[in-house]
Amino acid sequence: MNWVLVPQQLINGLLNGGTLALIALGIVLIYKSSEVFNFAHGHMVMVGAYMTWWFAGGSGGEGALIDLPFWAASIAALIFAILLGLLIERLVLRPMTGQPLLSIVLVTLGIAQLFEGLTTVFFGTEPKSNFPAPFAPTDVFVIPVPPINGQSIVFFDQLRVPHARLAAFIVALLAAVIFILFFQYTNIGLSMRATSEDHELAQSVGIRVNRVFGMSWAIAGIIATLGGILLATISGVSLNIFTVALVAFPAILLGGLESLGGAILGGISVGLVQALVQASKFPEVRNSSDIAPYVLLLIVLVLRPEGLFGQKRIERI
Repeated sequence: MNWVLVPQQLINGLLNGGTLALIALGIVLIYKSSEVFNFAHGHMVMVGAYMTWWFAGGSGGEGALIDLPFWAASIAALIFAILLGLLIERLVLRPMTGQPLLSIVLVTLGIAQLFEGLTTVFFGTEPKSNFPAPFAPTDVFVIPVPPINGQSIVFFDQLRVPHARLAAFIVALLAAVIFILFFQYTNIGLSMRATSEDHELAQSVGIRVNRVFGMSWAIAGIIATLGGILLATISGVSLNIFTVALVAFPAILLGGLESLGGAILGGISVGLVQALVQASKFPEVRNSSDIAPYVLLLIVLVLRPEGLFGQKRIERI
């Protein structure tokens, strides 16, 4: 382990984990409300990032048909995400009601491929480096570590915190807290929780289950778009942005499929593990940072199959 890099990598991992946690939260939301594991969530993240870029005039610069400020483009993309989520639920998933769960999961994979194809047709395959991020990559907070009596008390002299990563972390955690409070204390949130426990029982007490499903997909669209915007402010917009969901899946299973708080803790844990692996002295270990979350997941599932905060269910025959 390169101990000089560890403190900086811990900060990087913590900041990256916040965005991962937000994206994982959207997947858990869909699963809690409908028991569907949404494999299209990463592509919804990608679509949200591209739509923000497009609303901000990225497709044509000053001569673009739509050229909104960054904040207005973000709001427009969020509205688009709400409509997209409602459309997916109404036209694609509602007709699948009563079908085997595997069929519905395969439908989400089909939605993912559809989004990737349409994005390629409308926006091309080249990465977009002109995303209207509020911070430049060179904008960083430098935290010096002063010596005591002329002697350094640690093995590093400063820490660097990029503005974009810090802003993304703060927005991600605030959004996660707001959504958790929404599920805990609002009537719609309580309806979603009731529906997640038993669809038929929820319908029997007057809850409109189809409306709850639609709201769940709309909120998942908001979460995905927020995640896409945060990622794009750091690394720009590209088709590969959807791969963040592949890292979010271990975070979800690590925290527990049905736990919103577990999704947050799992996302932060995965971010920290990846960062620490990248601090290794050995190139072979550093290059394996992409598989580190899955190794962590394997260890946790062997010890606790339901995840850290998942519900242990016992089915009797």
